[in-house]
Amino acid sequence: MRTATYFFIFLNLSLALFEEPAVYPLPFLATSVLEVLCLLVFLGRLTHFAKVTLHNVFWKDTKNICIMVAILLSLTDLAIYGVLRLYNVRSIRWSRIVRPIFLINFAESRQIRRAFRSIRNTLPEITYVFLLFMFSLLMFSLMALKLFGERNLQTAEGLPYFRNYLEIVFDLYVLVTTANSPDVMMPAFDFSSWYALFFIAFVIVNTYIFMSLFLAVVYNNYKKHLKVMRGGGCD
Repeated sequence: MRTATYFFIFLNLSLALFEEPAVYPLPFLATSVLEVLCLLVFLGRLTHFAKVTLHNVFWKDTKNICIMVAILLSLTDLAIYGVLRLYNVRSIRWSRIVRPIFLINFAESRQIRRAFRSIRNTLPEITYVFLLFMFSLLMFSLMALKLFGERNLQTAEGLPYFRNYLEIVFDLYVLVTTANSPDVMMPAFDFSSWYALFFIAFVIVNTYIFMSLFLAVVYNNYKKHLKVMRGGGCD
């Protein structure tokens, strides 16, 4: 039963690769039949679990409620999408976002639930570090706008350079990962080599200090919550 459950969960999640828009598109009828098959297996698994569990215990378990709601939402969305498709009305399969619920809430997925709960419990504790990082990013973006916004600089593609605040925030956010380094600073560097100091300071503060601090807080808090759950035998 565990192997079959995992197989159909994997199949259900994999349908995103074949549904429109898809990496490897398949006819709507094929993907819808596979999805209905997966949902019927999940419903059968849940019905079997209900028959071997006390009635009060079954209905008090939020995992079972989540699975039933996810099945209902998926079938409703599939029916609506199919009807709209018959009338050539373009729509979106919004129920795809509920598919991971099956992976998390079945009884066989205890370790996954523990990891998910550890992540959920860690998020509030890393909020303050994340807010400090965002504040630093916004302040550096504002300084970049003041430094370069009135210089009429252009990128290598001939586009305006650092004249829109939101675009500056995005470019500097990417720079934190060093994915656009050193390209993002070249227009300013070509204008004056002294402007490289701004980007060096930004990388030191945000990439080497804030990112290291952020990752340390995430790791320590996640490890702490994971130990608590293992010690308490949380399901």
